[in-house]
Amino acid sequence: MDEARAREILATTGLSAREPAAREAGGREAAAREPAARLLALGENAVFAVGELVVKVGRDAELLPRAERELALAAWLAETGIPAVRAAEPEPRLVDGHPVTVWHRLPEAVRPAEPRDLAPLLRRIHALPEPAGFPLPRRELLGGVERWLRLAGDAIDPADAAFLRDRRDAFAPAAAALTPHLTPGPLHGDALPRNVHVGPDGPVLVDLETFSSDLREHDLVVLALSRDRYGLDPAAYDAFTEAYGWDVREWDGCAVLRGARETASCAWVAQHAPTNPKALAEFERRVASLRQGDATVRWYPF
Repeated sequence: MDEARAREILATTGLSAREPAAREAGGREAAAREPAARLLALGENAVFAVGELVVKVGRDAELLPRAERELALAAWLAETGIPAVRAAEPEPRLVDGHPVTVWHRLPEAVRPAEPRDLAPLLRRIHALPEPAGFPLPRRELLGGVERWLRLAGDAIDPADAAFLRDRRDAFAPAAAALTPHLTPGPLHGDALPRNVHVGPDGPVLVDLETFSSDLREHDLVVLALSRDRYGLDPAAYDAFTEAYGWDVREWDGCAVLRGARETASCAWVAQHAPTNPKALAEFERRVASLRQGDATVRWYPF
């Protein structure tokens, strides 16, 4: 799904249609009142800002259960008082085979989020018990690898796809056998500053798709990998660990979860390769660094 297709689906929902008064007036006045849908992100979902709403269009129907769970999570987090995005509609729509969820738009950010903003939110999430109304899944970090490689198709080298499948098959049992340092339970699953919005009332979580119940170390390995692979300032990482109260790199299982996440990150990029040459180049860079066993090669967004 590219941006053009996502906009077609958005138009079908009517959420970006003209207001009734403008529709009756017609002509230039109607066009002037039509909300402009601004693309905020394009990944497994296309995320649009539409007036006072944010609309997420899922890549395919396989993501519908996850969309349903995300809305249930938003309601649960509201009950527990965790600052997070709030849904504008309680159930997802299925539009032309794509799940669509609708959210209240947050106020403008007062500054960019930093790792230290994430730590207090994670501490609160990691203190939560299991939700009573619905089960959280395990953190299937490697669960999407096959689908992402399938979506990549012939755009990537079959040998690279086979290499990632072999890594997945090696890391999955190793991760399942880890002894945690923290008490397992609810976790965010993709704990990065990009998933925090710092508004007038403080930091708010903005992405709930990967919420799960598993080793809470998953949340902490994300930033450790960001420090080593994506150029996160070590001082910013130190501020995060100080605010959280523990550095996951002290844990014996860190290397296993890091390797699993690197494998998943490579496969995730692969799904964009058929339509994005920059994604293909970044995929090839990442796979080459894993083949060479070079943990110092810098990875980049695309």
